[in-house]
Amino acid sequence: MIEADGITKRYGRTVAVADLSFTVQPGQITGFLGRNGSGKSTALRLIMGLDRPDSGRATIGGRPYRELRWPLREVGALLDTRAFHPGRSARNHLIALAAGNDIPRRRVDDVLGIVGLAGAGRRRAGKFSLGMMQRLGLAAALLGDPGVLLLDEPLNGLDPEGIRWLRDLLRSMAAQGRTILISSHLISEMALTAQHLVVIGHGRLLADTTVGELASRADSLEDAFLSLTAVPGNEVVSGRSMS
Repeated sequence: MIEADGITKRYGRTVAVADLSFTVQPGQITGFLGRNGSGKSTALRLIMGLDRPDSGRATIGGRPYRELRWPLREVGALLDTRAFHPGRSARNHLIALAAGNDIPRRRVDDVLGIVGLAGAGRRRAGKFSLGMMQRLGLAAALLGDPGVLLLDEPLNGLDPEGIRWLRDLLRSMAAQGRTILISSHLISEMALTAQHLVVIGHGRLLADTTVGELASRADSLEDAFLSLTAVPGNEVVSGRSMS
């Protein structure tokens, strides 16, 4: 389970995240949705301990990320598609990550196969296309076979076949009881991928609801999303209170 409790982050006079609270439950895919610049990436960085909140607290399984002894075994994250040395091969990049978290080396070949890079594992990652870099980032996230996944815009750069592949993979992992949070600015993709939605705008929570409940607010899901995120200060829509 992922919990954000009133997290706030300012950069100078800019409020990137404002008193944001939500919970990501296991056993389903939660879409973290908002327009570009809404604060999604900042919120994910706060959850991962890469930035410190000015107030509030974010936990994974009841603990801050920095307190996890073997983080890759508990949380897999894809926040930056270029988080690797461009001169290293994909395989050597994963081997280094595995060694730092006491993960058996055989797992490297397993995840390269899962993400469709088995034939490219010895190529320099710096020569990869954007789609291949996304797959390498996913391999790193899956390396420790974690129970929690946080993925920031993982569909970027994937072709239609790759998008379907990732959607099916995440669904199968959610069915195993894992906790999955996936951010996007594309409501159409989240409608096909996620069961639950957390929508933010200007760093604030706008909706914590299901795909169906959000769609019922307008003629189309896209219209509901655009209406909800158009004006700062809209009321929070809660699936729990709407049911």
